[in-house]
Amino acid sequence: MEATVTTESKEKVWGGGNEPLRASYGKMMMWFFIVSDALTFSGFLVSYGFSRFKFIEIWPIADEVFTHVPFFHGNYPMYYVAFMTFILIMSSVTMVLAVDAGHKMKKTKVTWYMFATIIGGLIFVGSQAWEWATFIKGDYGAVETKGGNILQFVNADTGKRIALEEFATTIPSERDRLERKDAFWFQSEGSLPSYTINEVVEGVKSHPNVLVKTAFFDETGHKKEVLSREESLEALKDAKLVVEGANLTRNEYGHPLFADFFFFITGFHGFHVFSGIVINIIIFFNVIIGTYERRGHYEMVEKVGLYWHFVDLVWVFVFTFFYLV
Repeated sequence: MEATVTTESKEKVWGGGNEPLRASYGKMMMWFFIVSDALTFSGFLVSYGFSRFKFIEIWPIADEVFTHVPFFHGNYPMYYVAFMTFILIMSSVTMVLAVDAGHKMKKTKVTWYMFATIIGGLIFVGSQAWEWATFIKGDYGAVETKGGNILQFVNADTGKRIALEEFATTIPSERDRLERKDAFWFQSEGSLPSYTINEVVEGVKSHPNVLVKTAFFDETGHKKEVLSREESLEALKDAKLVVEGANLTRNEYGHPLFADFFFFITGFHGFHVFSGIVINIIIFFNVIIGTYERRGHYEMVEKVGLYWHFVDLVWVFVFTFFYLV
């Protein structure tokens, strides 16, 4: 004999009828997703923290890595990252205003605030793409030793880091520039560093004001050490290859795990922002054609707003722990 569950008993079990906790099914599912995704990001940041403190003596300092601003030459530590963060936070503000306008059934305001949110998201994603490209390309170049240490180069007079191109000596016999028509097996120049180890070493020897800068950890904390002239030349004897920029295996700024976490964490967050932009665009056009006016509510705007606020909050944690701490 089958048990019959009445509508009254269902409401009694849920305690909230068709809307437990006075939230619709869609909003409940969005909250479940946000909680699960928050745990994922937490795992990534905890892993980053463990790796950073394990290799703290050779871990790059963010202020020395993210110093670029588009169309400006110079050293502007964290300026552009701060600008990106400000834009994303402001897009969260416009999303709040869109949700509020939706509650008041003001279609025009919802449209404009949604549009502003989308623009803010596009600026952030575009800025992140530019930051990736700059990080991958690198500025100065460095040398990796057989032990995996990164040796950077500084001007002894100013103490500032200098690029390989400022002192490296070109040795024609070091690299034959061949073409396919020469019928030789060759490696594309695009995959090779600009200089060889010998060219860098010879350049250091011919420029007395060039010193090696390496990382170390002592009782005072994490800092950089500039070697003497003799120590610099001795350190270069252990040089293995030239590193320019950063990728998943090499990193001119320090430990390769720094680049791994940078690409993975910021890339994963960037994917969330991009997904949010796509969803916002869909909702934006639905608002324009009056879909939610006919439904009598703008709950979809509120649901996508929850996701967008989550994405913004996650970036605040990424910005704090990855860039500032």
